[in-house]
Amino acid sequence: MRPGPQAVAPTRQGLSLRLQINLIVGSVTLLFTCAVLWLQVHHMRESVREEVVAANRVAAQMLQRTAGAPAQPGTPAMLAFLQGVGRVRSNDIRLFDAQGQLLYRSPPSPYKAGRDAPDWFTRLVQPPLAQQTLKFADGQLRVQADASRAVLDAWDDLVWLLQGAAVLLLLVNGAVWVLVGRTVRPFGSIVHALGQVQQGRFATALPALPGREAGAVAAAFNRMVEELQRHIDTERRAVRAEMQLSDSRELTRWIEQQIESERRLIARELHDELGQSVTAIRSMALSIAGRTQGHDAQAEAAARLIADESSRLYEAMHGIIPRLAPLVLDRFGLAEALADLAERTRRSSGARVQLQVDLGPDLGPDPGQKPLTPDAALALYRAAQEGISNALRHGQASQLDLHLRTEAGQLRLDLADNGCGLGSPAEAAARGHHGLRWMAERAQALGGSLRLQPRASGGTLLQLRLPLAAVAGTATATATDTAIAPAKAPAVPTAASTAAATATAP
Repeated sequence: MRPGPQAVAPTRQGLSLRLQINLIVGSVTLLFTCAVLWLQVHHMRESVREEVVAANRVAAQMLQRTAGAPAQPGTPAMLAFLQGVGRVRSNDIRLFDAQGQLLYRSPPSPYKAGRDAPDWFTRLVQPPLAQQTLKFADGQLRVQADASRAVLDAWDDLVWLLQGAAVLLLLVNGAVWVLVGRTVRPFGSIVHALGQVQQGRFATALPALPGREAGAVAAAFNRMVEELQRHIDTERRAVRAEMQLSDSRELTRWIEQQIESERRLIARELHDELGQSVTAIRSMALSIAGRTQGHDAQAEAAARLIADESSRLYEAMHGIIPRLAPLVLDRFGLAEALADLAERTRRSSGARVQLQVDLGPDLGPDPGQKPLTPDAALALYRAAQEGISNALRHGQASQLDLHLRTEAGQLRLDLADNGCGLGSPAEAAARGHHGLRWMAERAQALGGSLRLQPRASGGTLLQLRLPLAAVAGTATATATDTAIAPAKAPAVPTAASTAAATATAP
């Protein structure tokens, strides 16, 4: 039977699909932005270097020409020139006299005055600064490249670019978050439906989901649930049928046990009560015949007629008793019961019956051996009895070979005849031989099997197989139904003494 739904085991939850996709897109966007920023910084560095070098070269050339002009009187003229020129972009100009005293220095740039780029950015972007020195007879001029304004421009551009990249990154990730959320929304319904199925709600169905992939998953899920529900219904019906069959078998077995008990009671009543009464009637009839002999011929004839009818009634009764219940099985065991069955078959039908019984060293009544269980012994006896009856009555057999032995962990009963055959147990049951079907069900209840198959040489072979583990009982189980056995067991004739008992008994 299928176990009921169990609680869903807690599992370690990871990142949602929506968040994973958003992180992937965000990471790719961030990497792209970083690559663009690196390229931009590299371009800024080249631009700053080019601007500073060009400005320094131009300033140096201009000052060299000014200093080398013949009309210039030296340091005083250069000082006047520099004061008139003022600030030269991207250059720091200093004028010294012959003693090294600073006469002039370029004024600070008014462009973005009071602001400078961070030191780390300056070290990253600023190129090596060139310095040129122009010497006069009464002093010298030093032209030092100054990249602070160009670096500050680059820093401002970079800040603007970073702000734009941050806004773009936020916009892209927000758009991806919304769009991916709408895309993966159907998967939440799928996960919820799977959870419902895991909890045993197999009637769960998904609606039509948007999107080709989600729609295909929903359709496949609904087909799976329908197929699963169909299999579960089939299994439930099979379980109910199996339970009903098991109950039916148990009821059949109980009815058979009750029938066997009633048969034993009837057989013992026939053997003990009716048998003694018939014997007493015959004895009294013979006594009357003896007393009236020679005196009253009519009374003597009537008495002898009563004695003869009593003998026939006794013989008929003793033929019915073994068919009702094998009393010899309870008293002497399976081997003697089969021997008695074979002897009665020979005498009643004239058929040749060969019997071989080999229970091996483990099964038997001797100390250290295990006896057959009552159910197993009765099943074997009834199978042999039913097989012999069918072979004689329906198969018209004249030769029967009955073999009981242990082999390969099984107790095997084989009955072969030379009749016209009966077919399989199912075919025999279809033709009205229900005893074989009952024998097959009894064998299955003991874990064994019953087979009926045609022989190559003609006739039928009946095979009963019972596992030794199911047929070996304990030393105390020696009677089939001790609960209904009388206090004093009747004297049941064995196979060897049946003929003598028939001859001596009325």
